[in-house]
Amino acid sequence: MLHLKEGDKAPDIKAKDQFGNSINLNSFLGNKLILYFYPKDNTPGCTAEACNLRDNYQELLDKGFKIIGVSADDESLHQNFTEKYGLPFPLIPDVEKKIILDYGVWGEKKFMGKTYTGIHRVTFIIDEKGIIQKIFTKVDTKNHTTQILKEFKLNKYN
Repeated sequence: MLHLKEGDKAPDIKAKDQFGNSINLNSFLGNKLILYFYPKDNTPGCTAEACNLRDNYQELLDKGFKIIGVSADDESLHQNFTEKYGLPFPLIPDVEKKIILDYGVWGEKKFMGKTYTGIHRVTFIIDEKGIIQKIFTKVDTKNHTTQILKEFKLNKYN
């Protein structure tokens, strides 16, 4: 499971997003990056998380964050998910699980008494120099933006 820790250099990403645009982690240097991994498009928790980030997208941009989502769903599922919910950020279809494995978010999970392998819901905050600044392993899907902004003391109440 998770082998990265805060303070580590973030593993490089070279991939295509849901629309075939190239994504390279180096192109995000100079910005804070919310790199979030989630199990499956169009499921309740994943939809809540994506929509929370969407609903707070401008505030996150204003605070210097960029956002990328990653799951093992294919390009067409990501396109459908993006269009259905109006997601303004890229989703990487990591069908071969290269990025998922590089970030250590694939592993054993338990749900309703059954054990299986899958993607763990984990968010990495990568700083302007490409260093992992924070790892969220207990993501509050409905309030993820608040969770992130509180961690960095960037919410509107500070």
